[in-house]
Amino acid sequence: MNWKVLSTLGHLDRIDGLSKEKPVLIFKHSTRCAISKAALNRLEREWGAADDAAHAAYFLDLLAHRDISDAVAARYGIRHESPQVLVIRSGQCSYTATHTGIGYKDTMQALAAH
Repeated sequence: MNWKVLSTLGHLDRIDGLSKEKPVLIFKHSTRCAISKAALNRLEREWGAADDAAHAAYFLDLLAHRDISDAVAARYGIRHESPQVLVIRSGQCSYTATHTGIGYKDTMQALAAH
């Protein structure tokens, strides 16, 4: 999985702009949480090169960048969870899933939805 690191507030502006062309995935990860690690593994196990070509995927380390996580929650009007995936489309959050609800199939369906 070709993750782009989400580590500055400026990256959120970039995500909003890119999401006008294609859906963007944000994965909020806690590096100390076994549930978060399992959710990340579920996505990475099945994600392939075609998925990288079709979608931008951003990785947010919550422990290193809690301020960015708070900004994501405020910008997209979602409650902070960890782990959490968001699909951003035209600058809006069109899908979110948390904890054991995070899976490749559902995430891909959300990315493909119009």
